[in-house]
Amino acid sequence: MRDDLSVSSHSDGGETNGELECLPYSVQHEDEGVCLLVRMGPHRILLDCGLADISSLYGGITTSVHRGNLPPPVDLVLISHAHADHARGLLSLNQAFPMLPIYASEVTSKLLPLNWPEQDPEDIPAFCHALPLRSPVEIQENLIVELFPAGHLPGAVAILLTYHTQNRDYKLLYTGDFFLSNSRLVEGLRLEELRGLNLNVLLIEGSYGTSRHPHRRNQENQLAERINRAITTGAPEMNADHCSVILPTPALGLGQELLMLLRSHHHFTGRDLDIWVDGAVATGCDAYLELLPHLPASVQNFARHQPLFWDERVRPRVRRLKAEDLATLGSTPCIVLTDSTADLSKYCRPNTGPWLILLPEKIDIKVNQEYLAPTTFESYLLAQHSDGPGTTQLIHNLRPQHVVFVHGSPAYLADLTSLEELQNRYHIHSPAAGILVELPIGETFLQPSAPETNYEGELTELEKVITISLPDAITSDPRWQQFADTGLIEARWQGEELILRGLSQRELLNQNSVDLTRSRYPYTWSDLECCGTCRYQRGQRCWNPAAPLYNFKVTLEGYCPAYENLSNQES
Repeated sequence: MRDDLSVSSHSDGGETNGELECLPYSVQHEDEGVCLLVRMGPHRILLDCGLADISSLYGGITTSVHRGNLPPPVDLVLISHAHADHARGLLSLNQAFPMLPIYASEVTSKLLPLNWPEQDPEDIPAFCHALPLRSPVEIQENLIVELFPAGHLPGAVAILLTYHTQNRDYKLLYTGDFFLSNSRLVEGLRLEELRGLNLNVLLIEGSYGTSRHPHRRNQENQLAERINRAITTGAPEMNADHCSVILPTPALGLGQELLMLLRSHHHFTGRDLDIWVDGAVATGCDAYLELLPHLPASVQNFARHQPLFWDERVRPRVRRLKAEDLATLGSTPCIVLTDSTADLSKYCRPNTGPWLILLPEKIDIKVNQEYLAPTTFESYLLAQHSDGPGTTQLIHNLRPQHVVFVHGSPAYLADLTSLEELQNRYHIHSPAAGILVELPIGETFLQPSAPETNYEGELTELEKVITISLPDAITSDPRWQQFADTGLIEARWQGEELILRGLSQRELLNQNSVDLTRSRYPYTWSDLECCGTCRYQRGQRCWNPAAPLYNFKVTLEGYCPAYENLSNQES
């Protein structure tokens, strides 16, 4: 099978070959992670193994007896970094094929065991061989590997593969997860190290699609300001003069970045405040301390003057959360960093809080709508991947013949593949799992027309209302359901363009609109068209079957299109 985003045709004078192919076993972090099989001449290379079930690698054979009679499905495995969606299947793969060589950077080889917390560390074999950075290594005959730091996570690398033949060299670069900007604990990918590679194929992630993000420091400052406001002024919507904060995060990467931000940001340095770290996030902090010589020079300098993480002397105090601490947790403002899979009711106990629970965007974290302590949910952006402009910047610097997008939702990847600036210059692929992509070098490719992503509509301006009508074809995009979840939108200007954004139920349920209501509507309460004066609001819940928030808890200052004033209620 071939991917449906490129069609090849032989030209009379072009070189033809079958030296390069890519077969994705999995391409999306929403499913099982990333796992790609690349063939370069006679060499079969597995790039990452984020599969929870590795049976697809050897035709679905599940018993160890039958597997023992099979040769390894590939010649070697290369791992970009230690996150579970890129590495969770490695232990099973090693158990099935103990002689299969697995390679990564030195830091990644030390972080990999954190993916199997249920295993005794002594029972996990040291199956990963460390490769040096920025040093070409002939890993098999005529196959050379070179690793370049990719940002995103300590030890994360972009992997350059060079297959040497008598006639030419074939070069393929796999970015893994990459980030061009510097973060608190990791330096960003350096474009100058990769320019001039004469690259044939680029396998690149598209986690954020074409979205554009503020500068990394702006993201950090916005998050720090929100946390500071919570612990300083509390939660007016819950009549609280103080508020504690919970930050659920993955065990590696974001949790340690947040902790370093809280320790070094001017809002918190020297402040009489407790920061508690729990679960696997705390284990990840311990692992980072073992890797201090591999962290940026600024971080090593920080660690010379005070402990990097655990510190009860310098404010704010950073402590590992213990069972005996739960009884008093939240009695005074504090910050809790915990696992993204943790049951937050462990912290939101009766007579504690109120709590502000901050959830990172693009990371699926399951939470309840209600806990035994007052809670408010909000989301924040602290990007760990490059945004759309960063992705295209890397592509234009490398100028490969083929660009293969992986690791992202189909909608986001479709946004990237439809960019005219890419379609006009490169051969673009975005294959689904199980779709073989042939990557002939030197052939002439006919690029298909880009998928339709623009929708023409009409605007009608009435006396007090403006209506925007769009064709129903827009609803076929899987993002429409989330956009139209509540039927309410927010509009804002971005230069000369008007940007529309759907408001989610979580935003409506937890919006802090008391001050906004007072500043925008200088009327008495009874004059407002809001949930507090709606005939269907009882017990701070909506009981109108026609309303988007039916049977949900609502804020009294909220509003929806199904509003009816109390005066309309029949006696």
